[in-house]
Amino acid sequence: MADFGHDLWFGAFLRPDAAGHHRIVRQAVLADELGLDVIGVQDHPYQPSFLDTWTLLSVLAARTERVRLFPDVVNLPLRPPAVLARAAASLDILSGGRVELGLGAGAFWDGVAAMGGPRRDPGDAVEALEEAVAVLRALWTPGEGVRLDGRHYRLEGARPGPFPPHPIGLWIGAYKRRMLELTGRLGDGWVPSSGYAAPDDLGAMTAILDAAAERAGRDPAGIRRVYNIEGRFSGAAGEGFLNGPPAVWAERLAGLVRDHGMSVFVLAVDDDRDLKVFAEEVAPAVREAVARERGRAGRADEDAVAPADRRAATSVPAALDEATRPRLPKRDLAALTPQQRAAGQRLVLIHDHLRRELTQIRDALEQVAAGRSDAAALRSMINELTMRQNYWTLGTFCASYCRLLTTHHTIEDEHMFPMLAAAQGSLAPVVERLEQEHEVIAEVLTGLDAALVAMIEDPDRLDGVRAQVDLLSDVLLSHLRYEEEELVEPISRLGLDI
Repeated sequence: MADFGHDLWFGAFLRPDAAGHHRIVRQAVLADELGLDVIGVQDHPYQPSFLDTWTLLSVLAARTERVRLFPDVVNLPLRPPAVLARAAASLDILSGGRVELGLGAGAFWDGVAAMGGPRRDPGDAVEALEEAVAVLRALWTPGEGVRLDGRHYRLEGARPGPFPPHPIGLWIGAYKRRMLELTGRLGDGWVPSSGYAAPDDLGAMTAILDAAAERAGRDPAGIRRVYNIEGRFSGAAGEGFLNGPPAVWAERLAGLVRDHGMSVFVLAVDDDRDLKVFAEEVAPAVREAVARERGRAGRADEDAVAPADRRAATSVPAALDEATRPRLPKRDLAALTPQQRAAGQRLVLIHDHLRRELTQIRDALEQVAAGRSDAAALRSMINELTMRQNYWTLGTFCASYCRLLTTHHTIEDEHMFPMLAAAQGSLAPVVERLEQEHEVIAEVLTGLDAALVAMIEDPDRLDGVRAQVDLLSDVLLSHLRYEEEELVEPISRLGLDI
């Protein structure tokens, strides 16, 4: 359990009282002006004195410019995940990529049932949340209509979209072992509240979460730790973890970063003055204290990194090394009939479409550089492109391509390569290498995503996007050329219908 090096975020947890709606909007605008990073709003749809959380978040998004917004956390039993996916993506688009999604399995079951929702036991609640995560991610992933057959949620051909301009984090509210393990396996973030998980409890909880992440093959550092906190500013330290002057708050929150990897602190606040103290005194002091500790730890690590290692992130991956690609003896394509050659040419036409998409990406990037567009719009466009739909999941091939030219086909993603290997056994090493290169391209696209998200947050980071686009161009063009050199003739000769 240690500091994972995440950027530190500080925010406000605003109580959505309908009677205080003017105060809520005023404080959200104030939080934005003060430079706070996030606003969380609890979600209790059965509470008649509360504003609807999603409606409130939409209004706050319209009244603010940079602060992130999230339901803290959404009451899943009363928010169907398929509709929630559309709503969250829509607000992310409209807000310029400022939405995260807190998810809760459910509580206050009498209230849920009174609103017509399901009354779930703990096991069913955890299972339903896991199914909801699958629904949300499926509907944010470009591709074919989605079919999922769960006990609690089903999709029967729902088409994905709209696609959020940044990767919306799924931050899961969890306290008990099963929920913590689910968060470790599937979550992008963990959202405990100090009223239910005191600082002394965090060590045991994070141990469960981190162990579950490692068993699932995940790096625990990839999970954001979001802590809802409450306390009272006073002249001297008093009882309770966060009762005292700002310096005491800063020291104790910095300790949570160091000891438990917490990196987002969301303060329950009703008073404008407390909001200002938190933003102007506590947050800078915590950042300064953590930066000092990270600086001491990081200098030795940075000295140990060779310049070549730093360049590796934007160099062509070794998996696309021309010297190691399997090659087959070439046959004369001209010896085939025009009808036979047409099958192989379809692959070239599809690849030409992808080459044109690379040109589109470069043109869009130049529009961003010239100030005629923004990074969020560029990322949204890339999500819609064929290449992104084709490579979103690792190792897939053909489905998005084939839609362009032969929409009557219902070929599965892995249909073409097994068909080639079965028809000509000597193609198996080439097919295996191409599948590996699809995974490399997927990683490059993920890197481009990350660079775009960084530029959404900091427009000065354009060079990072340029480097990733250059890398994508090098990798994809090399891959397409290799694929054509090795597959156009066999596809034509064997009469395969792609």
